[in-house]
Amino acid sequence: MDTPAVQEQVHEQIGVRLAAAVGADAADLGRLAEEAALRLHESGQEPDFEVRSADFATDPYFVCADRYWRRRFSDSPSSDTALACARWIAAHTTAGCRSAVREQWTLGNGFINRSHMETREQLDEAARSLVGVPGATDLALTLLLYHAGKLRANFAFDDLNAFLTTSALANVAGPRLNEPVVLALRSFAAFGSRALTTEHARDLLDRAWTAPSRSRHVVDVCLNGLAFSVPFEGQGELLRRLAQEAVDSHPDNHMFRFRLAAAHHLCADHDEALSHVDAALAMLARHGTFSRELLLEQYLVKREAIQEARLRAAREAEHEARWRRQDAANADLERAMHRSSVRAVELVAVFTSAIAFAVGSLQVTLSGNLTLRERLWLLTALGAGLTVFALLIVGGTWLITRRQPRR
Repeated sequence: MDTPAVQEQVHEQIGVRLAAAVGADAADLGRLAEEAALRLHESGQEPDFEVRSADFATDPYFVCADRYWRRRFSDSPSSDTALACARWIAAHTTAGCRSAVREQWTLGNGFINRSHMETREQLDEAARSLVGVPGATDLALTLLLYHAGKLRANFAFDDLNAFLTTSALANVAGPRLNEPVVLALRSFAAFGSRALTTEHARDLLDRAWTAPSRSRHVVDVCLNGLAFSVPFEGQGELLRRLAQEAVDSHPDNHMFRFRLAAAHHLCADHDEALSHVDAALAMLARHGTFSRELLLEQYLVKREAIQEARLRAAREAEHEARWRRQDAANADLERAMHRSSVRAVELVAVFTSAIAFAVGSLQVTLSGNLTLRERLWLLTALGAGLTVFALLIVGGTWLITRRQPRR
């Protein structure tokens, strides 16, 4: 353990380095902040500066603290580390950024350390240690979000719902359970659970989404829950609407653009989905996030799925068009055969009537007992009768074989 003088010297050197990083480009800022965090971690000291924002792009103090606590959680991904982090957040962040910093570090480090799960007994013991402690609700909220981040990353929907509603940490957090981030996590759990209704999940989603203090992390959790929901009617359309709203509010956020691509994919709008996932990949390349490789793999898998769905839809459309053309050709052939059959029956009826008239006329003509007038009347009557017969045959054939309109 360094002496107080050495510790003070380390903090002074860190302060100088971070002050020099203000205004630097993202690469230099990240490198200087990483070096400072490593120096603090190796010396066993916590940062002593104040964090005033949660901006990775421009705030070297926030980036340094983020890297420092990431190392602490990596060394010991437990509720003890989360509690130490909670106390540091309470003492070294301004009120305006405190919630954003808490959400970033708890959910982010929960995702990174999702393989290390503490037992319910360990978490209950951590909750009991907070009873009567000043600021217990804020401390409990930090621990609650950290463990919830692990459960969310592991898609343990039912366990997450039970933890956020019935655990000892939830009881200590008390009124902080109405925070938008907690409501968003509950909606995530409800959407993925087969034991809870979609209506309940949507109610929680609406409460979190319309909260005045809704943060970027709340939006991310809400969209994440919709994307991994048990399928329900209107899922794709709802995700598309909310993801578009998120993209409009945060146009440079690659994750929201990716969620919009997933929404269009669910809606079978493959060209739009491909356009948005390509935009997300381009944005990701410009952001050197810690989980870049993991996100890159996730985005590429989604892009491949969209491409496959697009090709499959094109093939199905081609097959459908082919079947429609075949159906039209079959219908034309059926109509032609129908007309030919009717015409054949009509021709036979007319031909038969003509033969009968010719034979009858011959008999009348050869009969020598009738006058010319009588013969003409007989021929007229015979012709009229045969004409009526032919018309009845033709009319009956048309009536029987006419096509009924489809209902």
